[in-house]
Amino acid sequence: MARIASKISFMFEIRRYSEKDQEVWNKFVACSRQGTFLFDRNYMDYHKDRFLDYSLMFYHDGKLFALLPANASENTLWSHQGLTYGGLLTDVKATAEEMIDLFRNMNSYLKEKGFMHVIYKPVPWIYKKYPSEEDLYALTYTCQASLSVRNLSATIDMSNPLKWRHDRHYNANKAERNGIRVSQENNAFPKFWEVLEGNLALTYHSKPVHSLSEIQGLAAKFPNNIKLYVARLHGNVVGGVVLYIMQNIVHTQYISASAEGKRLHAVDALMRNIIKEWEGKCKYFDFGISNEDHGRFLNLSLMSQKEGFGGRGVCYDTYHWSL
Repeated sequence: MARIASKISFMFEIRRYSEKDQEVWNKFVACSRQGTFLFDRNYMDYHKDRFLDYSLMFYHDGKLFALLPANASENTLWSHQGLTYGGLLTDVKATAEEMIDLFRNMNSYLKEKGFMHVIYKPVPWIYKKYPSEEDLYALTYTCQASLSVRNLSATIDMSNPLKWRHDRHYNANKAERNGIRVSQENNAFPKFWEVLEGNLALTYHSKPVHSLSEIQGLAAKFPNNIKLYVARLHGNVVGGVVLYIMQNIVHTQYISASAEGKRLHAVDALMRNIIKEWEGKCKYFDFGISNEDHGRFLNLSLMSQKEGFGGRGVCYDTYHWSL
């Protein structure tokens, strides 16, 4: 195991985020190495009534150095439970030594506040603007953190995409021959949400993470980042895909089709149109995870569908340590 000097070289002032910090927070997110619009408070706070926000702001020599989107639940600090991933957000100047000391400072601060555990979800590497895994090193050698959850996503490298499996192209062609037409329509959220809610209830006995009013509100606030593509048959919405668009990456937040849409392979037609549109415009196209039960179950059928479009595995990890 690597040796790290025990002396703390860098001292950080740690403050809990409050609404008066919104502008400062959002500006830092925009210039950070790991920031996406998901960490903008105008996005994060749509569900502030569901979580006790305990986001942290780290200052060094009077300047903002890092942010941690987080919430508290009993004696545990979580990388925000309302977000798929989180972890520390830093600028390009942050060094390994500083990050190691930051975690030492944070652990002391959290113990003083009565926390006993930390659940940490680092930003997956494909979402980062620059290499920035100093936090992963500090997790292991400073916090003695253990990997508690590993989910698997499927991602296309848009600079070197793999060929689609034959059946995916065949199905997309069949869908178009049967009259499926694809278009980008953010005003079609109500019709698509009917399809999505019906499909999730029937297939998984679940509901979308966002209500219709929430996703419409977020799409209105972030029109360049949240886009809905729908598949129509004779004017009726039979499928759709909600994209979350970042600087380097496009992520499929929701993919769904009605029974008729599934029969006519609407999703294949949607994905061919969408991926073709985003060629040359992003570095990665991420389909999101295909797991259930905290990563213990991999939906092989769903993963295979994404692999058929050229996606290959990227892990979304979660770490735990005790204070």
